[in-house]
Amino acid sequence: MLLIECPWCGPRDEIEFSYGGEAHRVRPSDPSTLSDAEWSEFLFMRTNTKGAHRERWVHSHGCRRWFNVERDTISYRIINVYKMAGAEAGPAEAPMPAPRPDAATAEPPAEAPATNVVPLAKVGQGS
Repeated sequence: MLLIECPWCGPRDEIEFSYGGEAHRVRPSDPSTLSDAEWSEFLFMRTNTKGAHRERWVHSHGCRRWFNVERDTISYRIINVYKMAGAEAGPAEAPMPAPRPDAATAEPPAEAPATNVVPLAKVGQGS
């Protein structure tokens, strides 16, 4: 299972997210002027990159915000996670951000982040 780092909520299991397709695709400004072949090309054809690939993801079981992930399609390793440029509704063309340090070589945080989770033993015992 992948561990995906939401830019707003931090690292979460893959099951909290939904894949949103290839990132940085620009919608045609006037689709009605396109031929059927051109419109089909936009709707259905993707780059299917082998190696580093930029994708859109949504934290569907969390903050429900969209963001971009650069992921290696061979090893599934997440190279970078970054917020979309501009509005939350869709991506804008943006330069590739600098990659994050590899998780294996990155220093762990000094202390665990605070959470709102109450241990089961304390539920119903009052505060």
